[in-house]
Amino acid sequence: MHDDLNRLCALVQKHCPAGLVETALEGVRLNQTTAPTMPSSGVYEPMLCIILQGAKLVTIGDRTIRYDPASYFVASVELPATGWICEASAERPYVAMSMTIDRQMLASVLADMPVQAEGSDGGFFVNALTPGLLGSMSRLVELLDRPEDVPVLAPMIRREILYRLLQSDHSGTLQQIARADSRISRIHRTLHWIRDHYDEPLSIDAMSELAGMSRASFHRHFKAVTAMSPLQYQKALRLQEARRILVAQTDAQGTAHRVGYESASQFSREYARMFGMPPTRDAERLRGSPQPADL
Repeated sequence: MHDDLNRLCALVQKHCPAGLVETALEGVRLNQTTAPTMPSSGVYEPMLCIILQGAKLVTIGDRTIRYDPASYFVASVELPATGWICEASAERPYVAMSMTIDRQMLASVLADMPVQAEGSDGGFFVNALTPGLLGSMSRLVELLDRPEDVPVLAPMIRREILYRLLQSDHSGTLQQIARADSRISRIHRTLHWIRDHYDEPLSIDAMSELAGMSRASFHRHFKAVTAMSPLQYQKALRLQEARRILVAQTDAQGTAHRVGYESASQFSREYARMFGMPPTRDAERLRGSPQPADL
């Protein structure tokens, strides 16, 4: 498998000379970086990410995970996260690729497989890379050399990749997100509501009702999926949006109210706790050195 990994790494480098590249393959991005990066915060969409060279750390809620060429990372729901490349150099760049996970396609693949028991509530995981998954990803990237084949073959290979993921030890996470009334899918509904209304007061009773769960069950399953409580999830969204706004403007107090904070001092404290410095200083730093694109 080592030789196959090296071949795919070289192919990705061919189509991604530097930085982050959006490819002609729907939902597929490539990245090549020659130095470690500062922590970069954002909301991870449902995706598969494979590192072909180097290593990365990701913090989601109260968990920090590492993945490298021996493993791959899957997020099955939208997750506020902070990631940073921890191993990269000019001699051995960090090289990675990602593919978004289409929920409808995942459900279609699952429908063609034998019925399996509902699995784990976890919303993300790291797993060992297998020869089958590596081969499928390689065939997908090879299509960049044959653009005329992309419309027909890319959807087929994406289905194959999802099939490989559904065969893994952590397939229960993906099975749940593909099923409309699973525990993760019901939590997923509340994640969408919080993302659309992050600047409004959060009612746990309303979220529990939306998920069709008791308060205690909702809290337990929400934490299992996201590694954070509903209020921590909302706070992470608020602070990340505030950071994006502050790069373009300097009014920290106005930004605090805009993202839903009633107290500017509380906003400043929580912002500094999350990003390491007060809002105005952090924004000035970002204007001089923007955050790297994350993958």
